[in-house]
Amino acid sequence: MSAFNQTSIADINPGRTIAEADAAVATIKAAREAIGKVIYGQEAVVERVLVTLLSGGHGLLVGVPGLAKTKLVETLGIVLGLEERRVQFTPDLMPSDILGSEVMDQDESGRRSFRFLKGPVFGQLLMADEINRASPRTQSALLQAMQEYHVTVAGQRYDLPSPFHVLATQNPLEQEGTYPLPEAQLDRFLLQIDVLYPDRDAERRMLFETTGASDAVAERITDAQSLKAIQQLVRRLPIGESVVEAILNLVRSARPGEIADNKLSGVIAWGPGPRASQALMLAVRARALIDGRYAPSVDDVIALAEPVLQHRMSLSFAARADGLSVRDVIGTLKSRIG
Repeated sequence: MSAFNQTSIADINPGRTIAEADAAVATIKAAREAIGKVIYGQEAVVERVLVTLLSGGHGLLVGVPGLAKTKLVETLGIVLGLEERRVQFTPDLMPSDILGSEVMDQDESGRRSFRFLKGPVFGQLLMADEINRASPRTQSALLQAMQEYHVTVAGQRYDLPSPFHVLATQNPLEQEGTYPLPEAQLDRFLLQIDVLYPDRDAERRMLFETTGASDAVAERITDAQSLKAIQQLVRRLPIGESVVEAILNLVRSARPGEIADNKLSGVIAWGPGPRASQALMLAVRARALIDGRYAPSVDDVIALAEPVLQHRMSLSFAARADGLSVRDVIGTLKSRIG
């Protein structure tokens, strides 16, 4: 009994779960192949974005321009059968441009009433392009939506469609005219996904595939209801006690008050909260399912440690002055559980 978390044991029908897992694995494989026809290389990025969506969370994609971040989100919307919306964040963007606004209507009898026009947040997959270029006031418009899955306008609650996911992008180079995301908003992103340059073979294929007479077109593989079913399946997958302990050890060791390593003492200014542990509990299950396994391992915790933790912690001024990075510290923490 100790090999699995108690909530999973009570809810699992092994035969049904295995059958659902097999069907989900086939769907995920087909979806990855369909994405691969449009997005060349970037296998790790595609995997982490799928981990984010299968976990029911939101993702922050960080990379320089031209690495197909926007194309990836558009492709995901088509392949997964989600209603995709895009908002280009700019300094003059207002909260109503995201949430929607009330307009006054007048009927034939002259009676006037307010009617709510829904904004782009009322989509199943929202791309917040260059999210850090909007003012904090506008960024905060997404806080309630990302955490509570509804918005409040003029005192009236409006529920968002289900599933609802935000995939935001940031350019790590150009910081002029940007507003860094506050810690509270960063914490609402399940993963920070670093989008790196493609390898030589992927870029070579890209040259031929994207400069010819026709472009590859994404095809729909599944739909929103099937995605929601897979998300529920992820929550029912069993998780071993050793994996739970690895998650707790990793996250708690990244907090200033609980650092046992003298080398890291004074390095971390603030660390991840319980939401990081929750994110890992979901993400490792999703990664296992994507890999065709029925339960996660400690290797999944190590693989997802960086995207889960790097945006949820900060180093002290002295550590940054010494040339340390958050990734260096996470690498040291991973070695303690590996």
